Amino acid sequence: MSETFDYCAIGRRVIEIEADALHTLTQYINGDFTRACELIAAASGKVIVMGMGKSGHIGNKIAATLASTGTPAFFVHPGEASHGDLGMIEKGDVVLAISNSGEAQEILTLLPVIKRLGIPLISMTGKPKSSMAKLSQIHLQITVAKEACPLNLAPTSSTTATLAMGDALAISLMEARGFTADDFALSHPGGALGRKLLMRISDVMHTGDLLPMVYEEASIKDALLEVSRKGLGMTAIIDSNQQLSGIFTDGDLRRLLDKRIDIHNTAIGDVMTRNPATISADVLAAEGLKMMEDRKINGLLVTDAGKLVGALNMHDLLKAGVM
Repeated sequence: MSETFDYCAIGRRVIEIEADALHTLTQYINGDFTRACELIAAASGKVIVMGMGKSGHIGNKIAATLASTGTPAFFVHPGEASHGDLGMIEKGDVVLAISNSGEAQEILTLLPVIKRLGIPLISMTGKPKSSMAKLSQIHLQITVAKEACPLNLAPTSSTTATLAMGDALAISLMEARGFTADDFALSHPGGALGRKLLMRISDVMHTGDLLPMVYEEASIKDALLEVSRKGLGMTAIIDSNQQLSGIFTDGDLRRLLDKRIDIHNTAIGDVMTRNPATISADVLAAEGLKMMEDRKINGLLVTDAGKLVGALNMHDLLKAGVM
């Protein structure tokens, strides 16, 4: 193989061809697309996605995207469906059948049974005059001018267009249903995404003996000892009624050293930062992260009706996997 072979040129050509295919796809977002969305939205059951070969791989992804954005869906392999899996399809369901040619025999074999069950069929093909297109109630066209493969054989542009049409369906339905971030979180409880969407400040904040806190009358020296003991780079300052008065951080200490203040005899209440940033315990941890980033601070105090109940810093969010 030549050492001067230009892989980058070929890579760019592939992306340009597929980008053109996606641009062309927008013309097929029309009345049929609206009817497909309305049919799925009105269905009492699930969306059953079917596809063979590469269309099956894309169909699996479309089913997963639908399910995770508020539209119950799962993928059924057409080959397995004719050997028992068709029993998973029930009245109230909608079948979304995918085939670029529109002539996938494994799917066409199932259509009489699907029709007999009274299950509505949406087809997604690149051939509007194909058998599947003609036999379906609604046809979504995904025609592409050419594949990115130089032989025009390997499914590339066509699978990209199919996936994009599936995303368009899923997100349109998601917005129509008013699907929220909280809804999304409930279907993604595991991993980093789940932690970011479900974890609240109360799950990561320091409380009790781990909460850095001194009274206004304490000396700066005592406050520094508290900062050091609790390891959050700050301490809260409270009054005699346990109400939050202010905060003192590592950054405040650096600024204080330039003023040559007597840390043994000066009260922390005299040098603390008043009206510090605070947050409620029931707020999402991701919101706390955004607050710290927006204000360019490394820590937050948690309050309830003005009373100090917790504290956290950037490291706590990093350790919890929120960042």
